[in-house]
Amino acid sequence: MLLVLSAGTVGTLLGRLYYDSGGNSKWVATLTQSGGAPLLAIPLLLTRPSPADEHQPAASKMAAIYVGIGVLLGFDNLTYAYALQYLPVSTFSLVAATQLAFNAVTSRLINAQRFTALIANSVVVLTLAAALLGVGSSSDDDTSSSNVPRDKYPLGFVLTLAASAMFALVLSLFEAAFEKVIVARTTRWVLRMQLHTNLVATGVGVVGLFASGDWRTVPEEMETFRHGRARYVMTLVGTAVCWQAAAVGTVRLIARVSSLFANVTGAVALPLVPVFAVALFGDRMTGVKAVAMLMAVWGFLSYVYQQYLDGRREAAAKGDAECCVCAARTPSDTDTASNA
Repeated sequence: MLLVLSAGTVGTLLGRLYYDSGGNSKWVATLTQSGGAPLLAIPLLLTRPSPADEHQPAASKMAAIYVGIGVLLGFDNLTYAYALQYLPVSTFSLVAATQLAFNAVTSRLINAQRFTALIANSVVVLTLAAALLGVGSSSDDDTSSSNVPRDKYPLGFVLTLAASAMFALVLSLFEAAFEKVIVARTTRWVLRMQLHTNLVATGVGVVGLFASGDWRTVPEEMETFRHGRARYVMTLVGTAVCWQAAAVGTVRLIARVSSLFANVTGAVALPLVPVFAVALFGDRMTGVKAVAMLMAVWGFLSYVYQQYLDGRREAAAKGDAECCVCAARTPSDTDTASNA
């Protein structure tokens, strides 16, 4: 949870810094979201080997999962890269919160997640929060302060929604893979899934970088970067490391709990990004954003309360089952008398 919260917040802010300081390549920004995958080989080598009796899924199935999810991740990263360029970071983070609503739908359809009244309340509230930001875009005057072109605002809004929906689908597919194919939920499998799917996503980014010709502009972009060549490299490396750390935390939560819980944890960072964006990038926290943020927090708390109720229900059911077992094992008074 700490990785998801801290690394996700810093990764978003560094992505905004890249654009505000002169960066303009969407494919470079896309690569930073998955390009740090080779770093995962280090903790993977340090984890204990899988026990001999552990379930081993077929290599062909795992290859299909790696490629399928990896390609989706690659295009999702590209969509997020475009969206982050076209929206102020505070607005981007708030609109991106709709991934919770999308995740509720994909979790129901793919993972058979129970759809309760509290989850429905979150879906409605988060959708209204995103709609409020879209309606208030015409009066949102903070785009000039964060170097975001005003005419690209509607496109950024739509792209953020599309990326959020795709990301929710990816999370649900991760959960389905752990439940139905991998079965094991060890740290080693979490690192394997993250490493291989992100390598595929990186391949998508590399192909796009060279096919689009953006690779030719990288040296010039590095020279004109506002903070110099060294900070250009540090910004990209820092962004890549942060996104990998956040992704590992997310996949670990998916394996241990559910995709919905992992998404809820990421939503805790929702109020953090706009606050830091106001301090670091000069974004203005308008009244529309403040109301939308409160609505998003309300939706998040609904998820948290539902998790609390589910936890209490499971604990009560487990306690009742243990009582029944104990009662079955305890001899009755009649049996005791007859034995005597």
